[in-house]
Amino acid sequence: MAARRGRIAHRWRHRVRRFAITALFLAVATGLWHFQERELRDGLSWQGVTTWEDLTPLTFHRVLRNDGFLVGWSDVRVNPLWVSYLLQRVDDPSSGPRPGFRRDWRALWPISTESYFGSGYDRGHLAPNYAIAAVHGRGAQRDTFLMSNMSPQRPELNRRLWQRLEEVVMDHFVPRFAALQVITGPIFPARFQDNVLNRVGLVEVPQAFYKILVVPGDEPRALAFIMPQRVSGDEPLDDFLVSIDEVEARTGLDFLPQLAPASAEALEARVDTAGWGLEAVARLPGRF
Repeated sequence: MAARRGRIAHRWRHRVRRFAITALFLAVATGLWHFQERELRDGLSWQGVTTWEDLTPLTFHRVLRNDGFLVGWSDVRVNPLWVSYLLQRVDDPSSGPRPGFRRDWRALWPISTESYFGSGYDRGHLAPNYAIAAVHGRGAQRDTFLMSNMSPQRPELNRRLWQRLEEVVMDHFVPRFAALQVITGPIFPARFQDNVLNRVGLVEVPQAFYKILVVPGDEPRALAFIMPQRVSGDEPLDDFLVSIDEVEARTGLDFLPQLAPASAEALEARVDTAGWGLEAVARLPGRF
């Protein structure tokens, strides 16, 4: 009997050791993955990855890393709350043929490529096809056609005013400054219940969209825009200028979270167009 108890105890000790070794291996592997993932995310974000000011069901999001850009995905709004990417000057910017739209299986809800059909809304890119393709390549361009990079936009906004802003960013601001951090996303009504029925299938329809442009460096400069859904498309771009603080107030998000408080105050609290040359391009027509 004693020998039998000894064999049982030996087997249990062996199993405990195996479990401990396996647990240690998983902990190390998870830690290495987390460290590597954080490095990759930081490489796509100047002064930190966008996060929430206060954690609520409406500000909570998961960060989806794509080739060339990050998405802050909300399974409650069924929308990206923000999309972040870096653009650099390239000598001969170009893009290949438009890829097809694709479902993103990382999203909790089934948003198909046909989800917007018949709704009156376009599948509005947040990370833009052309700029991402020109700077980050064909693989990144394909990722811009994931449905997790889309948000419902009215045609006059998507195909005209928003398109014009994207063209000015890539054709004028990036060559002017050599590099830009761009953060963009939707804005919803302040009260969730005011918009709960305004959906395209499962996807909540925003009331407006923001775009933040930051020139990285020791003396950064920034512009921010908020554009409503209902526009004619021909309005001057500078009609929609706001401060970053206003975007944060309307989204509940914290942009550039690693920026020193004094620098954040100087950069985010005011609208300063000096040095951008915005007046010369604010009324340019779109290419299409």
